[in-house]
Amino acid sequence: MRLIIAEKHSVARAIAQAIGGGAEQNGHIRCNDCIITWAQGHLVDLMPPDEYQDGRWKSWNLESLPIDPHPGWRWKVSQAHGAARQYRIIDGLIRSGECDTIVNACDPDREGEAIFRRIITHAHANHPVMRLWAPSLEGHAIRHALDSMQPASDYQGLADAADLRAKADWLIGMNATRAYSVLAGVHMSVGRVQTPTLWMVVDRDDRISRHVSEPYWTVRISMGGWVLTSPRHANRGDAETLASLFADSGTPVSITEVERMQRHERPPHLYDLTALQRDMNSRYGMSASRTLDALQHLYESKLATYPRTDSRYITEADLDTLHRLMDGSWRVDGFINPEARPENPRTQLVVDDSKVAGHTAILPTENVNADILGALNEDERLVLTSIVARMWESVAEDAIHHVIRVTAHPQGHDDIQLTATMDIITMQGWKSIGQQRQKNGEQGEHNPIDNDSRMGMTGGRIPDTVIPGAVIASAGAAEIREGSTKPPKPFTEASLLSAMEHASRYLEDKDLKAALDDDISHSGGIGTPATRAGIIEQLIGNGYLERSGKTITSTSKGQILIDMVAPMHRDPATTARMEQALNQVERGRLDPKQVLEQFRLEAARIPSQAQDIFRDNPDIARHLHATEEYGGCPKCGKPVIKRGKNWQCSTNRRSRDDSGTWTNTAGCGWTLWSVIAGRNLTDANVRSLLSEERIRLTGFRSKTGKKFSADLVIDPERGAVLDFDRRRR
Repeated sequence: MRLIIAEKHSVARAIAQAIGGGAEQNGHIRCNDCIITWAQGHLVDLMPPDEYQDGRWKSWNLESLPIDPHPGWRWKVSQAHGAARQYRIIDGLIRSGECDTIVNACDPDREGEAIFRRIITHAHANHPVMRLWAPSLEGHAIRHALDSMQPASDYQGLADAADLRAKADWLIGMNATRAYSVLAGVHMSVGRVQTPTLWMVVDRDDRISRHVSEPYWTVRISMGGWVLTSPRHANRGDAETLASLFADSGTPVSITEVERMQRHERPPHLYDLTALQRDMNSRYGMSASRTLDALQHLYESKLATYPRTDSRYITEADLDTLHRLMDGSWRVDGFINPEARPENPRTQLVVDDSKVAGHTAILPTENVNADILGALNEDERLVLTSIVARMWESVAEDAIHHVIRVTAHPQGHDDIQLTATMDIITMQGWKSIGQQRQKNGEQGEHNPIDNDSRMGMTGGRIPDTVIPGAVIASAGAAEIREGSTKPPKPFTEASLLSAMEHASRYLEDKDLKAALDDDISHSGGIGTPATRAGIIEQLIGNGYLERSGKTITSTSKGQILIDMVAPMHRDPATTARMEQALNQVERGRLDPKQVLEQFRLEAARIPSQAQDIFRDNPDIARHLHATEEYGGCPKCGKPVIKRGKNWQCSTNRRSRDDSGTWTNTAGCGWTLWSVIAGRNLTDANVRSLLSEERIRLTGFRSKTGKKFSADLVIDPERGAVLDFDRRRR
């Protein structure tokens, strides 16, 4: 009999349905010759430092650093609600003697491998182990995966990489967080991945704040239906001199070069997780975590394939499935306008076996049709319709642009260059699918069609009579336009995800840059598609980043943290190198023991690096404690300040006991949490709330995921409460 261990209850049920028969019992399902059970996230975790038996790491002080349990790493059953009970059930099934084989049916990725391996290792299981690798939870996909399982030894590289990542995060996170917190006198969370991500935002915000806008002037000459434009002039007088040439009757223009071309714009690739998260944020303002939550539910509902993928292609073996998805009108009606459906889908565009490392791109399943949309919440509906539309876009015809570029100069002034560009889409191709979504009200405000369909930078159509050597009279006086240089744009969640994915942009080492840009290795980013959303939310939750609409900016606390840590710990290149090493281990190209040794050496240097920084910069701690005031405390009237991710009365004092737990020891105790009913509060929200005592906010979320609006009202005991009755003032 086989014992199948899935990652989640819903996945276990799907496997049972695929096999057929069976009834759910105490934490498991029995059907045919299988017992199916499930984990509940990470049932087994690395033990925190203060729980090691000798007690040497119980107190937070510099003398106990660096912390390094190697080779005596210890693991413990998670303290999360229900975890211990579910672990005992699995452990009992393993020890029962009923099963002669164990099947790893946890999610087919590094995290799923870690969840499974920790359970069977902690339970001292010595059964033969097979790996179930199903791309979706459809019955036929699961049955095919059961028939084609491979020994767990084939995935040892994946398991080694998962183990290494956990230990690297533990070593660097525990040592850095303790070292900088002790030196700063306040808790500071430092991590292998989160701190370089924070640095990218702090660096962008710093460049924005230091930007000095400089004026410039351009000259526009009307040519009767189209416009020639000069380069930028740093001096207005130069622009006025050029404009004067076209006063009164005006100087004719000599055409020196005309380039006419047809440009083909290829369809976009299928979605991987990060690309989907970027689009959902740009179009609908959805956070990366909301997109992942919606996609995960679609996967568990058998409506989408595996979500945590970094591939944007499928394999030759998946072509039959893609053809079935495109057969009939099941995934047309309700998703795209039937008139926009590609007549001859170019499925070869999405096939590349060399760019699929374990997981294919995200696709809908054959269970998807318009009838199921009504049962989905708004986020799930938007995500699913986007996935289906992208499937059609990726195999559609090219969008064809007619592009004309003209170079000219005022007659007799060969040293002055004027230019015009016209870009007209002559065939919409794949863009018509997105255009139809906009007509159906599902596209959102950031629609590329509007920009790409415009007549071009000339503001009109360049006639066919414009040819090299022609001399053409202008159509009136020239116009001078003033502009100014712009600072970099602040990060949105979409652009931050892109920066995390493409860490090679921050590298100077050409060899490492080339390795990180290699599509086959999929190793070019900070974090993984599965973890990036959580990293952003963690930084916001810790009070280092702030989300306002689609914009993400750093807080003063986040900026101080970046000033505080050693350069290598905030450098994306350092983390990118680590991610590359983990990927090389996963593919069997590096020895995991050697990579762990590198991580241990890195962690061992942290305490001395932190002490050097505080010794050389004695004002860091003072700046950290100079906290901004947000208003008066509703309970005692003293100033409200921000500590960590929450706002609280400045009289509050907290201390950490020997167990590492923080408790209030003084003050009135008033605290306002940063997240209320699924909505993150901003600094501006809190200032308004403390000033007005009541503010109207949108974006709250019910337990079922529905958005709602309500008044947020100050409460002296609970911080703030929701009030749905707007008549009360």
